[in-house]
Amino acid sequence: MKLDNVIAVRKAKKVYRDGDKCIKVFDKDYSKADVLNEALNQARIEETGLNIPKVLEVTTIDGKWAIVSEFIEGVTLAELMEKNPDKLDEYLNALVDVQLEIQSKTCPLLNKLKDKMNRKISEADLDATTRYELHSRLEGMPKHNKVCHGDINPSNIIVTNDGKCYIIDWSHATQGNASADAARTYLLFCLKENEETAKKYLDIFCKKSDTAKQYVEKWLPIVAASQSVKGNEDERQFLLSWTDVVEYN
Repeated sequence: MKLDNVIAVRKAKKVYRDGDKCIKVFDKDYSKADVLNEALNQARIEETGLNIPKVLEVTTIDGKWAIVSEFIEGVTLAELMEKNPDKLDEYLNALVDVQLEIQSKTCPLLNKLKDKMNRKISEADLDATTRYELHSRLEGMPKHNKVCHGDINPSNIIVTNDGKCYIIDWSHATQGNASADAARTYLLFCLKENEETAKKYLDIFCKKSDTAKQYVEKWLPIVAASQSVKGNEDERQFLLSWTDVVEYN
């Protein structure tokens, strides 16, 4: 495999293209278990029939773990949004359509979102009282088993020339409550775009899924706390600012 065509650089990993293959190479100290879990998630999601790149191989390259998948020719939804800002509503609708299609699937062997969130909340840099309140709220939320991508944002959706959408990066996939996944996307828009775009996304999601906005908002402190244990300091502080267990208006 040739590693001379870098197509993306992410924290602790680089992504290369070699013909019709996409090669994600992780840093040497990256967790072996996390690499194998990501490949396993992707393989299991393949079985749902969603449009995703197929896993071809898990290997090591110069002592580094790598996942080899199909290369999908196209542009990301993020690139389209940047190139055509006047089409923001159209692209947000497309993103929500993809998200709802994902959430229409079940995949019983995926890890459970609630278990992951409980573990992350326990690790969060929060006082014991706040952690207790967040754990209690999480336990009181309805238990669902829908496929949740865990990182749905415009950069993880590739649009091909014929308009078909492919979803990439399944490292955070779980089964659980769809509104928790929507809360995660809302926070990602707040972090990477702006609050106006985030609110517009949430309006579209709630309308198309017939979900009360207040219900998604109940997930925001829980999701923010569980996500605050990773990322850079600015992101961590932003997420921690959302962890007060109050009603959001």
